[in-house]
Amino acid sequence: MRLVLVCLLVLVTAGCAADSSGGSSGEVIKVGQIVSLTGNYSPLGTENQKSVALAVDQINAAGGIGGRKIELSVRDDKSLPDQAVLAFNELKADSDAVIGSPFSNSALATIPLVDREQIPYLSLTPADEQVTPIHPYVFVVPALSGTYAEAALQYFQAQKLTRVAVAYDTRSSYASAGFKGLQAKASSYGVTLGPVEQFQTTATEFSAVFTHVRASDAQALMVWGTGAPAVALTKQYAASGLKIPLVLTGSQASKLFLDPAGPAAEGVTIACSIGVVGDALPAGPQKTAIEELSTAFEAKYGYPPPQFAQDGYSGVKLLAAAIEKAGGTEREKVRDALEGLTLTTPNGAYKYAADNHSGLTTDFIAITTVRGGVLEPTAYSKAKLATVGG
Repeated sequence: MRLVLVCLLVLVTAGCAADSSGGSSGEVIKVGQIVSLTGNYSPLGTENQKSVALAVDQINAAGGIGGRKIELSVRDDKSLPDQAVLAFNELKADSDAVIGSPFSNSALATIPLVDREQIPYLSLTPADEQVTPIHPYVFVVPALSGTYAEAALQYFQAQKLTRVAVAYDTRSSYASAGFKGLQAKASSYGVTLGPVEQFQTTATEFSAVFTHVRASDAQALMVWGTGAPAVALTKQYAASGLKIPLVLTGSQASKLFLDPAGPAAEGVTIACSIGVVGDALPAGPQKTAIEELSTAFEAKYGYPPPQFAQDGYSGVKLLAAAIEKAGGTEREKVRDALEGLTLTTPNGAYKYAADNHSGLTTDFIAITTVRGGVLEPTAYSKAKLATVGG
């Protein structure tokens, strides 16, 4: 009799550990996170990790999802695609879902494994190739590079800028996708691109870029890059004598860019998530979602949450809502729940669908200017933000 009871206990325990569709049905929900905590992309990754952990702590403190707490396992991809692959392989067997790296090249290296394992994957990098074509289990949290490009073109058109120089990091899938996005839609907004300058992630000197721009009739310079090159370029731009606007993207929407760039960043234009400038929004669900993050994040870390923190926090919120909607962690059901999900987060109001795994539009991108070391919405964005209620 005792042997029978032991066998039954073993069977029940095994049944609770995992279901036939790859999701655990045990006491905890297991979420893996691949993040760049060291290397070139650590300024992005450290903020991702802080906000992911914060969101998990908040959900667990409120009782979890359906009474189940989230257990977070973190792996450092060291800003290297091969390390992201190793991290995914370590996490896949014991995770109900994975939150992916902020480094676009790492994410793209991981996606074939996600396709094979069929595990819900919330990516914290905006490279368009992740969702074009659609990968069934891959969902992007930040606005896509192409969406950022279109938001910039809308701004250029409103400012009557018709000739824009571009410099982009050819080694970054994020930057390359942003440039391709500009190319694809520039003519629709009456914008001609040129000169087009290329650099690599290891670049430290940009005088040749400025020389070519100075010799052109460009009315602005838009730069697509991440990490250290953006700081070096901004400092050198301030000393170059060029007077046309310098336009950067969400990768620079952080104190980890603003602090080292210092006074050289004053007056620079940066496109970023509306969550970074939530104070400019009218009262409503969108502002409430932003304040939920910003209040807790600033209380814990002593500074407002940057772009990358918006992404990490939003990713957890999206995953939690999908698991709740799915009624558990069965992978296919969570995927289906994500595809039908509409949710307002600090990053904006997502509307995922079977043919749309990015979910955000240009409405949720703000065009800001650096003033006194902080990001302030431009007059152009203030007018747009006044209509965003969430």
